[in-house]
Amino acid sequence: MNVIVVKDREQGGQKGFQVFQTAYQNGAKVFGLATGSTPVTTYEALTKSDLDFSQMTSVNLDEYVGLAPDHPQSYHYFMQKHLFDQKPFAQSFVPDGLNDDAEAEMARYDQIIADNPIDLQILGLGQNGHIGFNEPGTDPAVGTHKVKLTESTIKANARFFDNEDEVPRYAYSMGIASIMTSKHILLEAYGAEKAAAVKAMIEGPVTTDVPASFLQNHEQVTVIIDEAAASQLTK
Repeated sequence: MNVIVVKDREQGGQKGFQVFQTAYQNGAKVFGLATGSTPVTTYEALTKSDLDFSQMTSVNLDEYVGLAPDHPQSYHYFMQKHLFDQKPFAQSFVPDGLNDDAEAEMARYDQIIADNPIDLQILGLGQNGHIGFNEPGTDPAVGTHKVKLTESTIKANARFFDNEDEVPRYAYSMGIASIMTSKHILLEAYGAEKAAAVKAMIEGPVTTDVPASFLQNHEQVTVIIDEAAASQLTK
């Protein structure tokens, strides 16, 4: 892993933008995108840039089950607000949170990933070491799957809703196996609350207890973390 330590998430966003820009200049056509507060500064830098994504494809990591695309807390809505409205892509794929047929949705999304191999995948990192919605214990061999969210993830996401009861209990997510097919992975993590997960991801054993640890087996991973998130690293 190429680990880059920055002062704060604003500086991290600039570094993240540079990774996107380099991939773009090197011919990347398909970008895997993540939601949540972590990548926002990178998306802000992208929207202010002169990069043109109108001939590119995006494939999103995940989506809540049960939320319509126009729901303010859906990940489809998030991407429109933070990136697509300013930087439209030729085609943008997000799991269909309203598809009640989980098997059909999982198969559909696996086919999308197979048809659009991801050149650069951006990830955040959960406090429990999850990537996407691949919670601890997730089989690393599975592709897109329907996930029952853990209580810690529900609590972490509750800040985006009026109250915790409104947070969906399930999500569709790319699997670890899906993520690992990406040519280049960019993971960003900020804040002291992520320090233990960062340490386990980088320095710990590869284990289903820390889904992000499987990134140790990938050939090209760039990790951007602030000083607080890097505070527990020993090397």
